[in-house]
Amino acid sequence: MDTSATQFALPLQGKLAIVTGASRGIGAGLAYELARRGANVCMTYLSDSSKPAIDDLRTKITQLPHAPTTWACQTDLSSPTGASQIITHLKTQLHPTPLKIDILINNAGIEIVNPIQDTTLDDYDKVFNLNVRGTMLMTQAVIPYLPPKGRIINLSSVGARYGFKNISLYIASKAAIEGFTRAWAAELGANGTTVNAVAPGPVPSDLLDRIPKEIVELQMATTPIEQRLGTTGEVANIVAWLAGPDASWVTGQVICASGGWVMY
Repeated sequence: MDTSATQFALPLQGKLAIVTGASRGIGAGLAYELARRGANVCMTYLSDSSKPAIDDLRTKITQLPHAPTTWACQTDLSSPTGASQIITHLKTQLHPTPLKIDILINNAGIEIVNPIQDTTLDDYDKVFNLNVRGTMLMTQAVIPYLPPKGRIINLSSVGARYGFKNISLYIASKAAIEGFTRAWAAELGANGTTVNAVAPGPVPSDLLDRIPKEIVELQMATTPIEQRLGTTGEVANIVAWLAGPDASWVTGQVICASGGWVMY
């Protein structure tokens, strides 16, 4: 057997990855692409209504030729205990094997569309408790199990760099994620761990359906590459590259996956 070819085809073989918010959209695409490259994947989801989608994704992944292992964990990452529940679930599933988490993808998030004058404290709590606090707590929970040369990849948005109206909470939360990314890269890099973020432009998803139509149309019309939406696969390829060995010298970066709509 040509082991070099096998390693190239499956650069994440034997790695354990957690993908939060994996039931649909970009999250589902990320989970599948990591698995396609060899990773065993723990996928988190929130609601009972998402379980059929998670079950379908797990079936699709386990049908890959190398048959990756999958786990599904239902939890609310906006809760202070949500992240620790995922760790407990994995420990139980893997016992007696010690838990090692090689890759963390902080993808779970929510947006609320409201002009600033109508934005409430409840809106603020919903967005920041999941998008910001949930990302922090998930990362804190994983760090004790993250080996040298681990990978943390946060999902941001081009909105963090552009002032879209009526989604200020979402934009602010993603700007916070980019701040986390740079700070954590500085904190965690001594042992080869990298921390990066990917900021997608719009891709077809449930989340996109809730974004004001004029924002989506503006982005499509002004996207240099083919004036179109991106795809989940195009975003997943970038995230999976960051999760792999070839990205070992990249950290603290925000990569805009937007077809050139954002170039800085």
